[in-house]
Amino acid sequence: MARMTVPAFQQYKREGKKLILVTAYDALFTKIAEQAGIETILVGDSLGVVVQGKPDTLSVTMEDMLYHTRLVAGAAQRALVIADMPFLSYQVSVEEAVRNAGRLLQAGAAAVKLEGGAAVVDRVQAMTRFGIPVVGHLGMTPQSVHQYGGYKVQGKQPEQADALLADAKALEAAGAFALVLEAIPATLAKTVTESLAIPTIGIGAGAHCDGQVLVLYDLLGLFDDIAPKFLKPYAHLKADALQALRRYKEEVEQGKYPTDAESYH
Repeated sequence: MARMTVPAFQQYKREGKKLILVTAYDALFTKIAEQAGIETILVGDSLGVVVQGKPDTLSVTMEDMLYHTRLVAGAAQRALVIADMPFLSYQVSVEEAVRNAGRLLQAGAAAVKLEGGAAVVDRVQAMTRFGIPVVGHLGMTPQSVHQYGGYKVQGKQPEQADALLADAKALEAAGAFALVLEAIPATLAKTVTESLAIPTIGIGAGAHCDGQVLVLYDLLGLFDDIAPKFLKPYAHLKADALQALRRYKEEVEQGKYPTDAESYH
């Protein structure tokens, strides 16, 4: 499999092929994802929740994102690596946004993702002008969780839907090469997808997007603290891990491990 690139990513939409993305935060799961044929990996600021155990993504720092981006990019052989821009890494000024996006590319990412619509258009324009590929993110944007009063579906009201579509078109015009749509009605996601030339990636946005993304720990059934409606676990590895650890504890306590076969002579 050839390495996925930004132009190849966009070509998928023109050819009607689905884009498949997962998050990853370390070398091991990056290698496993690639072996499964996953062609795009998002180093998500979701690591704040599923790796660091925080209630939201707001405490994730640039240093956190740079560290995990290096791990993923260092292991990826073919996948397109997209790194999330964490809270306050792009909101303060255009200059900071460009500098921090550049740091993520220096860490090995091929593109960055940031949340927001009209408010970040000037950031997207500046980044793309300097050769930094950008993915937009609309709908339920986790960095605005307090503004929304929790993780809630967005775009249900006609005026909200109109504003989201306008933001999507503005991001495309600013140079974004793709757009994540999170937790919005499927009909709205379909409208946005059909209105844009760039690919849309859904997470809780129905089946009409050009691709889908899920948090790896969620789809593997490792993280079950949160269970949104859109999540479909494809494995139950937490249960397997618990069983294995309990067996290990039991065998050590009972003197069954290590046996002579697991000992050096």
